[in-house]
Amino acid sequence: MAWPLSALAMCLSGAVTVLSFAPFGFYPASVLSLAAFYQLLRGWRGARAFGLGWAFGIGLFGFGVPWIRISLNEFGNMSAPVADTLMGLLVVALALYYGIAAWMIRRLEPAPGGPAWVGPLLLLPSVWMLVEWVRGWLFTGFPWLLVGTGQIDGPLAGLAPVLGVHGVSLAVGLSAGLLWLAARCLLAGRGAGSVRTRLGRAGAALGALLLLWLAAYGLGRIEWTRPDGPPLRAAVVQGNIEQSLKWSPNGLMPTLERYLGMTRQVLDSDVIVWPETAIPSFLHEVQEALIEPLGKTAREEGAEVVIGVPIMESREHYYNGLISVGSASDRYYKRHLVPFGEFLPFKKELRPLIDWFEVPMSDFSRGTAPAPLLQVGPRQVGVSICYEDVFPDEVRQALPQASYLINVSNDAWFGDSLAPHQHLEQTRMRALENGRWLVRATNTGISAFADDRGRLRGSIESFHRAALVMEIQPRSGLTPFARRGSGVAVALALVMLGTGVLLARLSGLRGH
Repeated sequence: MAWPLSALAMCLSGAVTVLSFAPFGFYPASVLSLAAFYQLLRGWRGARAFGLGWAFGIGLFGFGVPWIRISLNEFGNMSAPVADTLMGLLVVALALYYGIAAWMIRRLEPAPGGPAWVGPLLLLPSVWMLVEWVRGWLFTGFPWLLVGTGQIDGPLAGLAPVLGVHGVSLAVGLSAGLLWLAARCLLAGRGAGSVRTRLGRAGAALGALLLLWLAAYGLGRIEWTRPDGPPLRAAVVQGNIEQSLKWSPNGLMPTLERYLGMTRQVLDSDVIVWPETAIPSFLHEVQEALIEPLGKTAREEGAEVVIGVPIMESREHYYNGLISVGSASDRYYKRHLVPFGEFLPFKKELRPLIDWFEVPMSDFSRGTAPAPLLQVGPRQVGVSICYEDVFPDEVRQALPQASYLINVSNDAWFGDSLAPHQHLEQTRMRALENGRWLVRATNTGISAFADDRGRLRGSIESFHRAALVMEIQPRSGLTPFARRGSGVAVALALVMLGTGVLLARLSGLRGH
């Protein structure tokens, strides 16, 4: 196939990968697309291999995260052409990761005549996972559309409590490599051996693939954590405040009245959770008139209320915060902020660009708590605000103290798009990794409950005003991932990479 056609096919393969994520949920798509990725690289090296990987990334991000332009255009005061241009630049930049992955795989593979299985079984899964891992922390990180996340409803999800989402990505890459090997054996010509030999090799590859998926499924049946006390009655309130009205000076009182009215309906709950910045005003401005009376009512009813609210400590320092009121009072400041959305990097250099933005509260300070914990009544809870829940090793820092997890968010920035569905999927993965129930409250959706195995137990549709009440089970104990984090998966990928490189070099020496 000519290189331009290969590049187009790569772009389409990247786009197909998006089908493995919510709301589509066709989890085999990522395995198929990674197998196609590897096949399309055959015969290309150097800059052309890099270009093919880049095309894959453009397809993945171009179809997977176009919702970012909504926040730039509709809520960031940018014209459509400027928002589209910046969105395009972001897609092109993120796609570079997959250009690097393609270049590395082809650069490290054995020369012709070497062991053909090294590339698909060692290099493809390890390089892919390591590139995703680096993407999760470099330049503050963007761990969105990790192929492991799209397996939340598939058999490979059973690896998440052991190796985390990166370990699941590693298994996706290995599955793709095994599938590619099986197809190669079946479609190879006579020079690859007799029909019986080729069928045997294809059967061995498919058997190993089946064994991998069965093992992962078996791990998913293990109960890694245990119940801790009686169930709690939890409620989430989704006010469905339009983003265009949320920060309007005239919108404060209607917003507060809406949330207070919805809270009164569920005061028989043990825990009531409001969304991120549910109160569009600083805490000290509503402390006496709202927070103190609400705390008194909550104590009288035996309820705890968790509220998202901006908190000003000084004129120079204000935070995206989460507070609890009721029998205990506590606060948490968001630690992982969104560049340009919540803080302005390189203010001096980028001032002309920044002047285009009209994002309220867009210069938060970063919280410095050692762990994302909030005291909610008699229990400590692991909390995350919006984007924080996409970072697996940050969420797990709340354990073992946290008996359940809370995430609050405001995905209204991204309208009626794929974003709320993709975000909820990542939240479910955090519940599975850590073996904890998760309570999620958002402004316009999707508010939801997920159990300790990441299963969705109840949700409120986007752009609906509603409260949802459900029993959740506090839990204790640690999953292997909660105990050790992503380090085990990274180490495993490095061992696979090192082994692949060594075997490739040894085969090269034998060839000489």
